[in-house]
Amino acid sequence: MANHKSAEKRIRSSATKRLKNRYQAKTTRTNIKTLKATTDKSEAVTLLQKVSSMLDKLAKKNVIHKKKAANQKSKLAKAVNKIGKEEAPKKVVRKAAAKKKTK
Repeated sequence: MANHKSAEKRIRSSATKRLKNRYQAKTTRTNIKTLKATTDKSEAVTLLQKVSSMLDKLAKKNVIHKKKAANQKSKLAKAVNKIGKEEAPKKVVRKAAAKKKTK
């Protein structure tokens, strides 16, 4: 246990900050899952803005690394851009096998 008043206060404030950071990180993860499950383009765009803001705030407070936030925002933006587009089946073009001529 801490012997000084300042150390005791630091323990209390650290515990409070830890709870707040865990709550914010969990809320962000939940919103990311919701965004990934969304199929409506307009809803996904608004949710992406909200989630991007949350990730930036977590990175600013050093709850997560700033590059992790950037990577997650990039992946989510790609996923949102992919929602509206219909993926047509790709045609596979095969080259005709060269026939050997025998005499």
